[in-house]
Amino acid sequence: IMLNVVARSLVTGVRMPPDSFALDRKVALITGGTRGIGKAIALAFAGAGASVVVTGRKPEGVTAAVAEIRAAGAEASGIAGNVSNVEDARAMVAHAVNTFGGLDILVNNAAVNPVFGPVENTSTDAFDKIMAVNVRAPLELAKLALPNFTAREGGNILNISSIGGLSPEPSLGVYSISKAALISLTQVLAREWGRHNVRANVICPGLIRTDFSSALWQNAKILAHMMRSQALPTLGEPGHIGGLALFLCSAAGAFCTGGVYVADGGYAI
Repeated sequence: IMLNVVARSLVTGVRMPPDSFALDRKVALITGGTRGIGKAIALAFAGAGASVVVTGRKPEGVTAAVAEIRAAGAEASGIAGNVSNVEDARAMVAHAVNTFGGLDILVNNAAVNPVFGPVENTSTDAFDKIMAVNVRAPLELAKLALPNFTAREGGNILNISSIGGLSPEPSLGVYSISKAALISLTQVLAREWGRHNVRANVICPGLIRTDFSSALWQNAKILAHMMRSQALPTLGEPGHIGGLALFLCSAAGAFCTGGVYVADGGYAI
């Protein structure tokens, strides 16, 4: 992506500033930022100069992630909580603003999937939990972030969906529904909040080596199917998503909003 953007700038005569991928003086709040894709994004942003706030349900995970980011020489803080709890969500945004003076980037990465199997076996409680974390929480956090974005004359929302949101994955029915809804939510926010100079984009990862997806990539049958289906027969790594996230939330992606970006090794081709 970076090479394509640079090449296009040369063709059109538009010169990209050398710091197009820098996030100096930016404050980023990343939910589910203590491991996997969320932590990879936090590290990418921190490496680009941002002050990052990570959230997670377990205080010990938050502490460990913050220590790792600070060890890399970046400013970081963290707060434990459940994104589906509105009071916790309010505390997360307030923590970022109170700690670093404002908020520029919101990454909605936290997600749950307590069900693996036929959709008819999904209980009402499980459905409600999935939708509360995967859809309602990103909306509530975005609403809480908006006044802080407008105070700084703009902001970025990045939602982490899934290829299941584009084409339902077997045994992941309600999860796929929630991720499709997250794509739609992203585009609604992009359309309605563009007037505030707020951009909203969504990344749809394929199979990435994380604890969250371990039931898939540790299953030999599923892994073999994925590798046969992908153009690149290799398992994705969290860092593959971190680089794309940095592009979308930096000046390099300034004209990108409402976009759906797939990072799946060519699975969906």
